[in-house]
Amino acid sequence: MGAAGLDADYLRELGDLVLRFLHVVAGIAWIGASFYFIRLDLGLAPPSERSDIDEGVAGEYWGVHGGGFYHSKKYQVAPRVLPEPLHWFKWEAYTTWLSGFALLVLLYWSDADTRLIDPGVAELTAWEAIAASAGLLLGGWLVYDAACRLLRNDVAVAITTALLVVGVAWVSGELFAARAAYLQVGAVLGTIMAANVLAVIIPAHRELVRAKEEGREPDPAPGLRAKQRSVHNNYLTLPVVFAMLAGHFPLTFGSDRAWLVLLAIFAILVVVRHFFNLMHRGRMPLLLLGAAAAGAVALAFALAPDDEPVAILFEGVSDGQAELVVIDRCRSCHVGSSAPLGVSLETIDEMRLRAEDIARQVQSRAMPPGNVTGITDHERELLIAWAGGAR
Repeated sequence: MGAAGLDADYLRELGDLVLRFLHVVAGIAWIGASFYFIRLDLGLAPPSERSDIDEGVAGEYWGVHGGGFYHSKKYQVAPRVLPEPLHWFKWEAYTTWLSGFALLVLLYWSDADTRLIDPGVAELTAWEAIAASAGLLLGGWLVYDAACRLLRNDVAVAITTALLVVGVAWVSGELFAARAAYLQVGAVLGTIMAANVLAVIIPAHRELVRAKEEGREPDPAPGLRAKQRSVHNNYLTLPVVFAMLAGHFPLTFGSDRAWLVLLAIFAILVVVRHFFNLMHRGRMPLLLLGAAAAGAVALAFALAPDDEPVAILFEGVSDGQAELVVIDRCRSCHVGSSAPLGVSLETIDEMRLRAEDIARQVQSRAMPPGNVTGITDHERELLIAWAGGAR
């Protein structure tokens, strides 16, 4: 490839590939470590040896994995002698957030007019949309952190955090394109999680280590605050993962009142996470799992498309009518080998092969991105009706 091949589009796609792979790998490492340590903490049994009790061990955990037995112990505060080496778990979180933020900038902020803004949702300039996105990232963390520091009751903190998520979901839905709105909510929650590690959890660990190095009795308070934030991260993990993947599923973000759909899915995922946490404590709350399953089934029925009114209203849409809309609104991108994901709509035969995809994308408003070509609701309904006949 010559130097001419290194154009902006190629570099953007290359950056997307590298950053997305890094983001996924780092996220797997972070989530895996987080889930493991929460599982470990919830499964601790009282120490069986008197010597462990005398040493300040709060609980122990036996496991078998990879062809061997493992014996983990957790201290009430800290061991008498600081061990060496002491392994830290922080770079997984930092790498996940940094790569995710870089993707947000590369794909959404640098192309705000197409990816972040939908004039049908809100008339924003690119800089207004970027400022709103950045403000939500920072504001979400500040509100959450203030709640954790000012409210002494965990239930009050949970309610405040839930209201914060509701507010962020609603505001994002009122400001950004549908796909971007879901991503924005996930980015806010991911920022809260990473900031918990950076601003609370790791400083608490450093204070414990510093106290041991200085020969002081460690204060348990920072460790308790760190554990609180770790538990919060545990419950936020599944909603964040869904929000990051939801861009591939227009069925969700393209629905009516998409922000409510997102909150409903979040609620189901939090219940699922709570089920596993209780299971790790030795309980089996099947009623809780049943409630999550019932909620998922109800949501699936609520999201089921209903094309009958459109089909009746636009009965008998011809290929020519549909092709005129595609020429005006879609074909500028979907032509030949350079078409996104190889989806070419250059001929009516190619349109017929992609009829189901066309209907799904225009109905969900995922396409055109940010409605950059200005497709109207009337034209969307016309294409949906045509696709029904073409199928």
